[in-house]
Amino acid sequence: MNTAIEVEGLVKVYRGGVRAVDGISFSIREREIFGFLGPNGAGKSTTIKCVIGLLRPTSGTIRVLGKDVRRDPGAVKRNIGYAAQETAVDDRLTGWENLYLQGRFYHLSRREIRRRGEEVLKLFGLWERRNDTADTYSGGMLKRLDIACALIHRPRILFLDEPTLGLDVQTRKTIWDYIERLRSEHGMTIFLTTHYMEEADVLSDRVAIIDRGRIVALDRPGALKAGIGGDLITVRFSTGDGLEPLLRSLKALPGVREIREAQDGIHRIVVEKNGDQLIPEIVRLAQDHGIGIHSIRLKRPTLDDVYLHYTGRQIREAEGSREELIRSRVMARRIRR
Repeated sequence: MNTAIEVEGLVKVYRGGVRAVDGISFSIREREIFGFLGPNGAGKSTTIKCVIGLLRPTSGTIRVLGKDVRRDPGAVKRNIGYAAQETAVDDRLTGWENLYLQGRFYHLSRREIRRRGEEVLKLFGLWERRNDTADTYSGGMLKRLDIACALIHRPRILFLDEPTLGLDVQTRKTIWDYIERLRSEHGMTIFLTTHYMEEADVLSDRVAIIDRGRIVALDRPGALKAGIGGDLITVRFSTGDGLEPLLRSLKALPGVREIREAQDGIHRIVVEKNGDQLIPEIVRLAQDHGIGIHSIRLKRPTLDDVYLHYTGRQIREAEGSREELIRSRVMARRIRR
């Protein structure tokens, strides 16, 4: 399978010395859904903007469909679609007018816009509302229209920057279905940035975890989860003089791969398999060392655990405030009009 995107040694330093992207390299195959997972400020949006040519990298090489983004930006932009975090839809125009405007930007004929516009509006379930102004659309409809506008010129690669940010769970899953259809029915390559663990897990063929401008892990979601162990036991112990000896005893148990202290004094015990059989032994050893157990639970690894494993912390971005900020910006724009 051919390579759609190649990034080598990408660095982006903003004015003031802020190093947003710190020497990352990766490649994306054609027809692949590639997930870029990380919290706000990790470098996801900066990377995607460098790849599509909206930002000039400080250093590094980027090739999209074999074309160097710096040397031939026009050829690259003709073959890609981009939907940013905040929708670029003009809510004074109808859904159809937004699509028409975008099509003319790409020098499509009126006949071609009519044909393709009907296709994408029906794909995203917006055909019946095509003549309504966008200010009457719900948040989920606006996001679907925004993605439809990014598809009017039939790009070979679609870039989606936080495509479900601020949407409710039901609408989020509807967007997921549309993304999967784009790949399965149209053979499209999709570069997806997100901070939602489930979204990356469900949609992505491969996931790159980015933290503070660096890629700390890259593989299939299943392989990433398998790589940190078969089972995870999380335990909150009481503090005491016997805690350190207890941890040494636990590390010596057969099948225990690693013990790491996470946030809030919780210890994560990574085991090869049969974690349920190990729990009684953990309880017994804690009693022997005079250490109480406030809570203990067993679970299979998730991408959240993978992120915690590689970074030492969970994604605890100010998700609510970020989504409220986007909503407030949309409302402010409408008020000004």
